[in-house]
Amino acid sequence: MFDGYRAGRFDSAGVDIAWWTKGDGPPLLLIHGYPQTHVMWHRQAAALAERFTVVAPDLRGYGASGKPPGDADHATYSKRTMAADLVALMASLGHARFGVAGHDRGARVAYRMALDHPGAVDRIAVLDIVPTKAVYDATDRALATGYFHWFFLIQRAPIPEDLIGAAPDTWLDMAFGNWTATPAAITAEARSEYRRGFATPEGIHATCECYRAGATVDYAADAATVAAGEKIAAPLLVLWGDRGRVAGLAPLATWRDYATDVRGHGIDCGHFIPEERPEETLAALLDFFQ
Repeated sequence: MFDGYRAGRFDSAGVDIAWWTKGDGPPLLLIHGYPQTHVMWHRQAAALAERFTVVAPDLRGYGASGKPPGDADHATYSKRTMAADLVALMASLGHARFGVAGHDRGARVAYRMALDHPGAVDRIAVLDIVPTKAVYDATDRALATGYFHWFFLIQRAPIPEDLIGAAPDTWLDMAFGNWTATPAAITAEARSEYRRGFATPEGIHATCECYRAGATVDYAADAATVAAGEKIAAPLLVLWGDRGRVAGLAPLATWRDYATDVRGHGIDCGHFIPEERPEETLAALLDFFQ
């Protein structure tokens, strides 16, 4: 689905990060979320590559990238570690400063990147999230019901790994059925790519570790950032699905606690914004990053 792109692998402290790139304009990093890969950007990437140098990697633990085992404190899959992977990748490609757009888990990597590496991030777009600490702090019965996977995936290994591994297609049916307002937006070809990267013991374990990190080291990093009064300095665009859970978390007001220059709007869709509303997503990204 990314034919015509230059592809490669980057060694980030022993973990292979797979990447695809195309274009010769200002650099723009596109980061996918759970349970997907770089393919989630297939409806925007070609048009963006006409104006930007697009770089679309698979996060560690996802897709074609390396899937190291988790560690006791889950730091292997912290968003801080994932952000460092991608900053180093971009530097290796000659991009010291760049724009970044992230969806879902990728957006959590993106905002940690903007906080930890402010000199690298020129502008940042986050799609359908509020910060990790804000989600956990706002948890009530309704949110826990809608975000049940946040609390299931963080359980002690190998409980979620074994249960998902016994029926990975059922799990993916749940994700792409429950979290989207338009399930047909996830094409059969894209879904096949997502399954290929996800439905292995290593892939399922890695993605559980990504969530376990969210509940521990990522939450702690957010808490330390808030306590220190630190905010993202780069201009920040927030897009959310009006028919998803983030819409009920006051996204613009919440992000203003974490960033100094915030703008954004809702889109009539569920969680998988780039696939459910590809034209609106592309228009918003072009307007913001240009």
